Amino acid sequence: MSEVIYGRWAVLETLRAARRSLQYLIVAEGTEERGIVADILAAAEERGLPVKRIPRRMVDDLAKGGNHQGVALRVGAYQYVEIEKIFETAESKGEKPFVLLLDLLQDPQNVGTLLRTADAVGVHGVVLQDRRGVGITPAVVNASSGAAEHLNIAQVPNLVQAMKRMKEYGLWLAGLDIGPNILPIDRVDLNIALGLVLGSEGEGMRRLVRDTCDLLITLPMRGHVESLNVASVGAVALYAAWQARSWQGWAHAEKQR
Repeated sequence: MSEVIYGRWAVLETLRAARRSLQYLIVAEGTEERGIVADILAAAEERGLPVKRIPRRMVDDLAKGGNHQGVALRVGAYQYVEIEKIFETAESKGEKPFVLLLDLLQDPQNVGTLLRTADAVGVHGVVLQDRRGVGITPAVVNASSGAAEHLNIAQVPNLVQAMKRMKEYGLWLAGLDIGPNILPIDRVDLNIALGLVLGSEGEGMRRLVRDTCDLLITLPMRGHVESLNVASVGAVALYAAWQARSWQGWAHAEKQR
């Protein structure tokens, strides 16, 4: 099975990560081949990929109306990982496991935004359920600016069962929720082996997912609206957890630049 990744950053990061089978690069006729497009062409050449230049309307069709910015990439299916890989990654870095779990999110833009933030803060992996929620589709890869291609993402048949398995690895599961008698995020020690759990848009976490969490935390709000978009909540919580770890890994990343 193959699919088409579209959008400049999504294509470039897919080429850089090379976790999928790469087939060929597509460039819309008339696209200026400079800047990031030049970087994409150089990466494709380095990988030995053929380049097809075709009319823009054909690229529109391949991207199914998505914002392709004149480039697309024909690739094989996304390569998910097993849950064990997430914990092996944390161990190899000498860090406490840091995991993001998404409970049946439906909006590719929200999922992509969360994956981009998850990559930015250095999570060791992301866990999704493979039915009823969004998987790693081309729209999600585009919304994540290609970050999805660099992450350990596990797709599981049952999120609750996966959560119970992860507890056996010593992971503490913190669900983001709203309501009375829920601890504000600043009153919780996040410098632990942590799994942050986010519920779906509108519905929040399912009851069994909520009940399987070890604790519930909330973001304090003082304005007039009652809640935040799930991607905004997730971004704040992910950065709070990284800050609790004293920005672990940041100095090393800076030295590598």
